[in-house]
Amino acid sequence: MTTLVFGHKSPDTDSTGSAILWAWYMNEVKGNDAEAVLLGEPNTEAAFMLTRWEQAKPRIISDVDTDQPCVIVDTNNPAELPANINNADVQAIIDHHKLVGGLETKGPIEITVRPLACAATLIIDLMGDDAARMPDWAKGIALTCILSDTLEFRSPTTTDHDQNVAEALAADLGLSIPEYAADMFAAKSDVSAFSDAELLRMDSKEYGVDGTKFRVSVLETTAPATVLDRKTSIMDAMTAVAREDGVDQVLLFVVDILNEEATMLIPNDLTKSVAEKSFGATVSGDAVVLPGIMSRKKQIIPNLKV
Repeated sequence: MTTLVFGHKSPDTDSTGSAILWAWYMNEVKGNDAEAVLLGEPNTEAAFMLTRWEQAKPRIISDVDTDQPCVIVDTNNPAELPANINNADVQAIIDHHKLVGGLETKGPIEITVRPLACAATLIIDLMGDDAARMPDWAKGIALTCILSDTLEFRSPTTTDHDQNVAEALAADLGLSIPEYAADMFAAKSDVSAFSDAELLRMDSKEYGVDGTKFRVSVLETTAPATVLDRKTSIMDAMTAVAREDGVDQVLLFVVDILNEEATMLIPNDLTKSVAEKSFGATVSGDAVVLPGIMSRKKQIIPNLKV
């Protein structure tokens, strides 16, 4: 049976690209039958990556069958995975996030979790010498993933190893990292075609703090004004999305990649309290700028307080 390789719901660049890379490795190097699939529509930057490196968008699935062989990349959180995941045959997990718990497997499996900025970096490490066999399109996808997750090395999650791997890939491809990253971020910043609700779910993770359930949404952009100009309607949508998704509150952080800061929207007293207790912010209106805040994984979620 074909092994399905997938990342988290609301697939971003790393989740999309890492699934494609590991499926290539399983097929071309290990001789296994594998298929990269997605758990939703990829974001605009991931779509740019697929077009730039001439790869078809993987098939989108809504759930997995019982006993379906699968490999999970870029997450270990059941809330970000298909509803039937604990009845599937999970064979491996490759991730760079903290352990959440709740996944059950049919037996012992390979689990690799390392403190790197990007799952694609980890995947290249696991390939070892076989990584040299990657075609240019695969190197391009890996480079895109690393530049995305590190925000071109601006994110505090960036390690020297992530940067060294990215620079080696760019050299192999003859690409200028600043020029290529600018194209990537321009694609990521073009959100004009998305509704407010779609923006809130585009790059988001569910997270609980002392009994309060949040959807923590991040929009990384080089043009924050294009999002903040829609602030009023987005704040209205935050209430509707929270209700529809069964969480207490949506938290939205608009990350300004170039100025290395985030703007958090403050539609109510709960979000105001979260901003003040979590980030030491002084809130006087419906938004607050958080200097230096770039990473949900390292700076936002670990600091959340209610």
